[in-house]
Amino acid sequence: MATSSHISLKPRRTPRQARATVTMDAIFEATIQLLVADGIHRLTTTRVAERAGVSVGTMYQYFPHKESLVYALNERYLAALADRIEVTCRNQNGATVSAMTESLIRTYWEAKTERIEVTKALYRSVAELDNQPLIDTFANRVNSATKAMLESASDMKFHDVSSVNQTLITVIFGTVRNLFEQDLTPARSGNVLRQLLIMCNAYLETIRTAE
Repeated sequence: MATSSHISLKPRRTPRQARATVTMDAIFEATIQLLVADGIHRLTTTRVAERAGVSVGTMYQYFPHKESLVYALNERYLAALADRIEVTCRNQNGATVSAMTESLIRTYWEAKTERIEVTKALYRSVAELDNQPLIDTFANRVNSATKAMLESASDMKFHDVSSVNQTLITVIFGTVRNLFEQDLTPARSGNVLRQLLIMCNAYLETIRTAE
């Protein structure tokens, strides 16, 4: 794959009508299927067009090359993930920190493992792309949502909520990613997730005592 520093990763256009949105959905799903089946190096816009049932010309209207397609797919994935986390945070407004932490762990785990083969394929697909803008946008949304959630906790107030929030996000997201990358059994994964909640709660209790 060509390095992203020499090419534009932005799509040529974005869908604005219902029919175009359906076409885009088909293109993205076809891309996912091919990434999972054959990997990024065998992916071509022609193969995606054939799998999606659209013309190569239609593909080219949106994506000039496969790098821009993969970039858009990952942007869509991260936006959907941020949406789910934001919903969870809003739903936990005013709850206890333990309930918040458990909900955040569950939401992130479920999102990452619903189609685990897709999650792995997407991680591999951006290895040669400059996807830092996508990561930054995702991180800003998540940090804002989780920080606001923690600030509303019914049983705890934080002296430095930003640091606490960053620590929890780093530990939770890092642990979950490590779990699905190891292909652990559901039972083993569930046990680690329970231990993760215990660890996070112990950290929060330590902060409560220190403050």
